[in-house]
Amino acid sequence: MIYELRIYQCIPGKLPALLKRFETKTLDIWKKHGIRPTGFWTVLLGDGSNDLHYMLAWESLAEREQKWNTFQADPEWHKARDESEKDGLLIANIKTSILRPTAFSEIR
Repeated sequence: MIYELRIYQCIPGKLPALLKRFETKTLDIWKKHGIRPTGFWTVLLGDGSNDLHYMLAWESLAEREQKWNTFQADPEWHKARDESEKDGLLIANIKTSILRPTAFSEIR
């Protein structure tokens, strides 16, 4: 398994709308495409109080490419994104890292 860490830096004041979109729309669309989230976090202490951090689990880079591209092309996703951004963009920047667990990691 490999893991994708994504950090969405929200426009100030827009984090609640992004969280709502994930909870009410995105997760159902991901399920349809077989995308497996492993966790979601917001910052309690430290830098990034407008950030959403989350991880996705993938069998391989090929699986990630196929499923992510299919999700990105899904008209249901486009509709959900557009509706959630009718009053303006939610995200200022996205950081993505693909992580490989170490031999001593609890999660593999």
